[in-house]
Amino acid sequence: MSIDRKALILKAATQSFAQFGYKATTMDLVSKIASVGKGTIYTFFKTKEELFEAILNKAEIDLKEAMNCGFAKEGSQSSFIHSVFNLLDSILEFRSDHELFVKLAQEVRDIGTVQALEGIRRMELFGLEFLKQKLDLAIEKGEVRECDTTITSYMIFRLYLGLATEWNKSHSEPLTKEQIKENIAMLITKGIMKES
Repeated sequence: MSIDRKALILKAATQSFAQFGYKATTMDLVSKIASVGKGTIYTFFKTKEELFEAILNKAEIDLKEAMNCGFAKEGSQSSFIHSVFNLLDSILEFRSDHELFVKLAQEVRDIGTVQALEGIRRMELFGLEFLKQKLDLAIEKGEVRECDTTITSYMIFRLYLGLATEWNKSHSEPLTKEQIKENIAMLITKGIMKES
């Protein structure tokens, strides 16, 4: 039985990036974790950046699968807003369940590594584009009124992310998922202005 050395290297590199961050991960470290020579790594990946890119490509596939499952969670009878919340929940769960993104976020916060920031941004942009596509489809179906879906998806995504991850840093009482969803749903469906 032959060993899939490329898969072994990707697994070891993912472990290294998740454990030590982008900056501290070296090809030497990956070769030790994978128990292969450094030359074997260079057979498949010319640079650390190329290796990191391959890991992000795999993460995009995993994230897309998680978002599709999240969006379809309650089936076609679910309201669009509930599907959006399931999608956003799946993105947050993906971020917190994948040690790589937890470590990259920590590295960005602590030392501002450009590549770590780009990795986080890339995943967020992927999620935003997915949300935008779902909004475009909902407009086509008549579920949502005409709007600039690029701006709207960004506002929904950032509002949800901010309330789910940033709120606790400046408030003593954390928000529950239900509180977050109720308030965002109210803004999206009814707005905050009283009807005159």
